[in-house]
Amino acid sequence: MTFLNPFVLFGLAAAAIPLVIHLFNFRRPRRVDFSSLEFLKELQKTTMQRVRIKQWLLLVLRTLALAALILAFARPTLTGGLAGTLGGRASTSMALVLDNSLSMALRDAQGEYLEQARALAAGLIDQTKPGDEVFVLTTATATSATPAAYKNRSPALDAVADVAVQPGASSTARTLVRAAALLDDEAAHLNKEIYLLSDLQRSTLLDTLENTRLDGPRSGFPTVVVLPVGEREYPNVAVSDLRVVSRIVEVGQPARIEATLVNHGPAPIDDYVASLYLEGERVAQATTDLRPGVSTPVAFVVTPQQHGWLAGMVQIEDDAFEHDNLRYFALHAPEQRKLLIVRGDGQRVDYVALALSSRLTRGRVIFEPQLIDESALAATALGSFDAVVLVGMRDLSSGEIAALVRYVDSGGGLLFFPSQAAQASDYNALLSGLGGGAFSGFSGTQGSGQPIATFDRVDLEHPLFEGVFDRPDRQGRTEVESPDLYYAMNYTPSAASEQTLIQLSNGFPFLQEIRHGRGAVFVIATAPDVTWSDLPVRGLFIPLLYRSIYYLSAGESVQGDQLLVGKESELRLTGVPEGATLRLIAPGGEEIMPEQRSLFGAVLLQTDASLRIPGIYDVFAGETRVRRIALNLDSRESNLQPYAPEEAVERLADATGLPVRVLDPGPGGAGGVIATIEAERTGIELWNVFLLFALLFMIAEMLVSMQWRPETAPA
Repeated sequence: MTFLNPFVLFGLAAAAIPLVIHLFNFRRPRRVDFSSLEFLKELQKTTMQRVRIKQWLLLVLRTLALAALILAFARPTLTGGLAGTLGGRASTSMALVLDNSLSMALRDAQGEYLEQARALAAGLIDQTKPGDEVFVLTTATATSATPAAYKNRSPALDAVADVAVQPGASSTARTLVRAAALLDDEAAHLNKEIYLLSDLQRSTLLDTLENTRLDGPRSGFPTVVVLPVGEREYPNVAVSDLRVVSRIVEVGQPARIEATLVNHGPAPIDDYVASLYLEGERVAQATTDLRPGVSTPVAFVVTPQQHGWLAGMVQIEDDAFEHDNLRYFALHAPEQRKLLIVRGDGQRVDYVALALSSRLTRGRVIFEPQLIDESALAATALGSFDAVVLVGMRDLSSGEIAALVRYVDSGGGLLFFPSQAAQASDYNALLSGLGGGAFSGFSGTQGSGQPIATFDRVDLEHPLFEGVFDRPDRQGRTEVESPDLYYAMNYTPSAASEQTLIQLSNGFPFLQEIRHGRGAVFVIATAPDVTWSDLPVRGLFIPLLYRSIYYLSAGESVQGDQLLVGKESELRLTGVPEGATLRLIAPGGEEIMPEQRSLFGAVLLQTDASLRIPGIYDVFAGETRVRRIALNLDSRESNLQPYAPEEAVERLADATGLPVRVLDPGPGGAGGVIATIEAERTGIELWNVFLLFALLFMIAEMLVSMQWRPETAPA
C-alpha cells in the first residue's frame, strides 16, 4: 500500500488527543458518608467496573475515528498484483517531457533517438484510462504558451507524433521545472506523474548561469521518472564561433576573418579542412590540426568585391551531426559614411576636408561631411551621423557634453582635436564622461617651428594601422614617418578602457583610443594646423585621418549582429529613416515583423524565440536593406556527450529540487518499461473506505455516549 499524500500522515499524532484527555480527566470519586450498610460497598465496586469499561470503549472509538479520518486524507492506494485483480487505479494527470534538441536526431541500433522517445511516450499514453489527462512538453519550443491538457488518447498521440527535433532547446532542468509548475497549477487530479524521455546530453541538461529550482513544493511535487534513450556516443567537430577581425573593411582590400573549431571527439584530427564562402562563392580555405576538447582558431583572408552587406559562412567537413557544420556571418563594406565636422571658433578645417574628399579616397568609400560651427552643435541631432569630428572646440556646455557622451555610448565614433583656447574644465568634463583621463595644458609654442617631440612608439598591431606602413625590413623593423610637433596637448590616461596608439617622446600620448559603451573616441594631441605641427603636410596625415574616420564610423557594423537560435535578443540599428517600420526577411523568404521602438538616433529591434531557422536574415526599412543578421546554433548543442543515467538523476535533482529516479529499459526495451510503469501505477484508492470507517466509529462513539449515562460511585 502507498499513500498519494504521505505528508498528511504526520497528522496521526492527533490520534493521541483522546488518550491525553482521558489521562488528564481521572477524578477521584467524591466521598459521601452513608449509614454503615454493607451492601453499598459491593454496589461501589460494580459501578466502577462499568465506568472504566465505558471510558476505555469511548477512548478506543475516538482514537480510531481520528486515525481513519487522517488516513483518508492521506489517500492510501493498494498497488501490486492484488490491486490489479481487485480494480483499477486513481485518475492521473501526466506530464510527458520530450527532449527534442538536435542531438535527438542521432541514431543507434534501435533507431533514431527521438523516434524511440516517441514510442515510449505513445506507450505511456496507451496505458491511460478514461478521465486521465496528458500534458506534452518539449525542450525546444517556439512558444511559451501553456500546453493543452489532452483528455483523450488520440489528440495526445497526435501531439507526440508531431514532435520534431529543433535547434535552440532550453535546458532539460528548466523544462522539468516548467512541467512541475504546470501540474501544480493546471492538473485536474491529485495523482500526478512526470516522465522525461531524453538522451541526457551533458551540454543541454542543466542551466549554467540561471537558477531553475522551484520556489518550494506547494502541494507535493511528484517524482520525475527518467526514461533514457540512445546508447551510442558520437564524436563531433563544430564551428563554435566566427568573427570579423578587421575593423576596417573596404572593397578591394583584404579583410581578416577568424573561425573557431572545436573537436568534441576523443581522438585528434590532422589536416582538417574549413572553407569560407562569401555571397555563395568559396573565396578562402584553411587547414588545421584539431586536438580533443580544444578550441582552435582558423584564420581566413578575403577581399570583398562589392559594397554593402555581404552574406558569408564557414563550412567544415561532413559528420554525423550536420547541424553545426555551418556558421553564418555578415560582412559590411560600406559605400558611404555621414560625418559631422564641428569647427571651433577661429580653427582651420581645410586640411581635414581635403583628406576626406572623394578624390583622395580613390572612390573606395564616399564620406558625406556636414560642416557646422561650434555654436550650432547643441541644436544638431548626432544620431544620424556615423562619426563626429570636433576640430578645436573652445567651449562645451553641459548639454553638449551629455549629448556627445550619449552618442558614443550608443555606438557612435568621435574624433577630437584640441584648441589653443581650450577650457580645461570643459575638456575634462567631456573626457571624464567618456571614461578617459585628464587634460593638463600644453607643451611648446604655437607657430614657433621648434620641435618639442616626435613619435616614440606606435602600436602597429592595432587595426587602425593595418596596411598603412611599409612591411618590416629583414631585421623586423618598420619605419614610421614621424612629424615634428611644435605645440601639443598634454593628456594623461587614467582608465583600463584606454589604449595609447602613438606615444610621443615627451611621454604624453599623440593618439589615444578611449572605448566607451558601444563606441570609441580618438584623442589627437595636435590640431590639423601647420602652426601646431607639420603633420598636415606629411604623407602620413591623409591615410591616418582617413582610416581614423573609417575606424570610428564603422562602430559595430563591420560585422552584422550574430544571434542564437531560439533566444530573445535586442538589436540597436542606426541610420534608419525616421518613422520607418522594420521587417525581417528569413532565409526562406518568410517576412517577420518584430517589436521595435525608437531610441536616441536609432531603433531598437526586439526578436523573440520564434526565430529557429539558422541563416542570414535581412532587415528592411521599406524597400531598403539596412542590416544583415546571422542566426546560428548555440555552440553548447555541439557537445554530444551524454551523462550516465545515475549521474543525470543526481544533477537534475540538485538543480530542480524535484525528486528524480531513473527507469532503465533494460533487456525488455520499451515494452518492459511500459509494463513496469503500469504495474507501479495500478492500484485502488482506499480513502473512501477509511472515511467510511471514520464515520462508523464516530456513530458508535455517539451511541455509547447516549446509552450509558454518567454514574456516580458512592463512597
